[in-house]
Amino acid sequence: MYYVTALGELLIDFTSINNSEQGNTYFEQNPGGAPANLAACVSKLGGKTAFIGKVGNDMFGSFLSEVLIKHGVDTAGLKFSEEHNTTLAFVKCDEKGERTFTFYRNPGADTCLSPSEIDFKLIDSSRIFHFGSLSMTDEPARSATLKALEYAKSKNLIVSYDPNLRMALWKSSDQALKEITSVLSMVDILKVSEEELEFITGMGDNEKGSNLLFDKYGIGLILVTRGDKGCYYRFGKITGSKPAFGNIKVVDTTGAGDAFLGGFLYNIVSKGVYRMEDIDKELLENSIVFANAVAALCTTKRGAIPAMPDISEVKNLIDGNI
Repeated sequence: MYYVTALGELLIDFTSINNSEQGNTYFEQNPGGAPANLAACVSKLGGKTAFIGKVGNDMFGSFLSEVLIKHGVDTAGLKFSEEHNTTLAFVKCDEKGERTFTFYRNPGADTCLSPSEIDFKLIDSSRIFHFGSLSMTDEPARSATLKALEYAKSKNLIVSYDPNLRMALWKSSDQALKEITSVLSMVDILKVSEEELEFITGMGDNEKGSNLLFDKYGIGLILVTRGDKGCYYRFGKITGSKPAFGNIKVVDTTGAGDAFLGGFLYNIVSKGVYRMEDIDKELLENSIVFANAVAALCTTKRGAIPAMPDISEVKNLIDGNI
């Protein structure tokens, strides 16, 4: 049984390095793509995961497939395109580790996953189905995503969703808002940044914005990541927050949100959660603390998948041994 099956983009992050003696910026090849990052995170922590997506039949696609296999992710659902190349993202980091992105994806292989290419057996064998919004920017991946989502709901899986807003990949902000919100009524666990919450709801207040989403779409759990301020949550009518871990030297925040949600999903499944009704406030808050630790550790290294911590590192940070 898989803890999580994730569907979506798998791509190359070329992460900037600014230590060249010549004063030039170097870019380091790292595996990325939010759903793939999450699957690798859960697997690195000790949970069984699978990935559904598409890459180019090129040197980058081969590299990405090897990385997932190395990290213990089942790649039976990974397809290779002969017509389109693997998507590339160039990631520029500032002094605080914050990022700006430039994408080479017109189209990228990840947008070309078709509904007929989905391996439904992987979803059948999972506790949680996870997806993001970037597989809904273009067809046929949009239709593939919706078909997989509807199938997961029909099998009563917990559905996890991370909008992961990247405006450069949408034709317009109106299209982004329409597609991102079109699936919210089917979501059980929503992870958003404060900026994404404001984009979706038009509200800059976490309490009011999350309440609007709960009232309008009935989302059982909303997790609002706040960077070095930790996480705000809404669990039905219950709200609260948990602080981030301090004294962490941030190198690169790429993948931190994926690490957070991966850590959260790992923790609830490892504690025996099969349905949303199995989650209580104590488990919720303990899982957020665990997720905050996973995310903090992820920021201490460059890249996303290469920076995901193992379970011993997370426990050491929570126990105060780091």
